Amino acid sequence: MAVKTSNKYGKITVSDDAVVMVANHVAGECYGVVDLVSRRLTDSLAQLFRSNSNTKGVKITCVEHYIYIDLFVILKSGVSEMAVSDTLSSTVKYAVEKFTGMVVKAVNVNVVGVRV
Repeated sequence: MAVKTSNKYGKITVSDDAVVMVANHVAGECYGVVDLVSRRLTDSLAQLFRSNSNTKGVKITCVEHYIYIDLFVILKSGVSEMAVSDTLSSTVKYAVEKFTGMVVKAVNVNVVGVRV
């Protein structure tokens, strides 16, 4: 399923993979984030056979004209989990809204682990 919207210029369709890649890139650059990880073993196995590795750790759901994003991250040891997750949430929300022109209703940050 793709993200679809329309404006005065016409109808715009953005693939889910493009949105996931933007969210993955922005999340990976946030301070305190060590890595984005797959949420299940089957996702990890599927990732081995994909040519693009920029889609792990991000799940998007589109309902009507809203986007819901789930991030699965490993954080750096010693950082405030709450501060990093708040920053990560707002940064990803801004980047995806700017990229797609649609409203991101929620960004859920799931901390899978902490690494030194």
